[in-house]
Amino acid sequence: MSRFVDRVTIHVSAGNGGHGCSSVHREKFKPLGGPDGGNGGNGGNVQLVVDPQVHTLLDFHFRPHARAGNGTPGQGDNRDGAMGEDLILKVPDGTVVLDADGTILADLVGAGTTFDAAEGGRGGLGNAKLASKARKAPGFALLGEEGQERDLVLELKSVADVGLVGFPSAGKSSLVSVLSAAKPKIADYPFTTLAPNLGVVQSAGDVFTIADVPGLIPGASTGRGLGLDFLRHLERCAVLAHVVDCATLESDRDPISDIAALEAELAAYQPALDADHGLGDLADRPRIIILNKIDVPEGAELADIVEPELAKYGWPIFRISAVSREGLRELTFALAKMVGEYRRAHPKAVARRAVIRPKAVDETGFTVTPDPNEPGGFIVRGTRPERWIAQTAFDNDEAVGYLADRLNRLGVEDALVKQGAQPGAPVTIGAVTFDWEPMTPMGDDVPVTGRGTDIRLDRSDRMGAEERKEQRRLRRAERHGELE
Repeated sequence: MSRFVDRVTIHVSAGNGGHGCSSVHREKFKPLGGPDGGNGGNGGNVQLVVDPQVHTLLDFHFRPHARAGNGTPGQGDNRDGAMGEDLILKVPDGTVVLDADGTILADLVGAGTTFDAAEGGRGGLGNAKLASKARKAPGFALLGEEGQERDLVLELKSVADVGLVGFPSAGKSSLVSVLSAAKPKIADYPFTTLAPNLGVVQSAGDVFTIADVPGLIPGASTGRGLGLDFLRHLERCAVLAHVVDCATLESDRDPISDIAALEAELAAYQPALDADHGLGDLADRPRIIILNKIDVPEGAELADIVEPELAKYGWPIFRISAVSREGLRELTFALAKMVGEYRRAHPKAVARRAVIRPKAVDETGFTVTPDPNEPGGFIVRGTRPERWIAQTAFDNDEAVGYLADRLNRLGVEDALVKQGAQPGAPVTIGAVTFDWEPMTPMGDDVPVTGRGTDIRLDRSDRMGAEERKEQRRLRRAERHGELE
């Protein structure tokens, strides 16, 4: 038996970027072939795409984890790695995407609408791309970035023109079955319908969709019963139709109190979508009252009694029977007219034109703030510094020196000096914390050493140079008689 699932939590993981390759071209009679390491391939993205053939989130209920393909590493001879394969997840029309905190990220309405759920990591550059005047044959390459991982909540809100509301066993599913080709489950006991049923209705050339909202009861807007799970399916409806059971066997219920109770729940419910996504508050939607089951003698008598009282709402009232199909023709014409009028008065929002705002030339793209958990420490935040940290192989001194040069050119060291950082202060960038030491000189002023090494990070060489400098100073002082 098929199941209708309209809310799921999924865990999406984009692909990791491939590592760059550190390689030197070796060929007979070409002793100085130069670097030829290729770049790593980018990781695949995870995308959500609206597919008209998908009507439920059932697949995600059973398979909540989704992962795109990883990029492959680069290779020698300037061969770049392959890009990871994107993962396309098909979702129903009307799917709303939320993050773990409940913030709406996207409202997917319309076939082909897409949303980038997770972005793949960038592939690392090979040493062929890192060669420069200062580093003619780099002995390192950049690592690939990890793909983005996110927990997302998917909620399905039916895209229906007419929403049928009413107490259990009011005849909503029966009405959908006779107005359209839908075949919902129908029985004579409460709460038969556990999922909204959607049907397509044709009337004199007009086509509109109709959906029943199961089992609304007093307290539904505060989460009682299954109310909140189904109230959201009314957010996109252009017309709300109260289906009233005129032949109810419950002594404590009557059509007047039923409508009053449901109106109170609709007024208390606040749609999560804003004006750009939905159609405004439910209180503003056109209403219609449908007095059902007039084929039963008691139902017809009760309809005669309550119709004058219900007229005070000012809404159209129709007496019908889903069993004998009495009054369905007039009801269908009226619904088609109301839907058309509402759609003309509330046209769909036109997509906004994209506005490009270039960043200022002097915008650094990072911030330096004191670390509240580390006295004298600092935290550097920014897309580029954090990406560079993730791409650096810290077991390679030359790669670390290259990172230091990049951070210096970006202005990180100057910002740390302005913040009062002292040599040896703990500085955190991304997931890495290190003791800060001003890296001077930098770039072209650094003497070239062996591949994979950097003289600024070789503590023994640096201490030896300082000792030799001190010895030379002492010898000069001794020759000039400056020492006792």
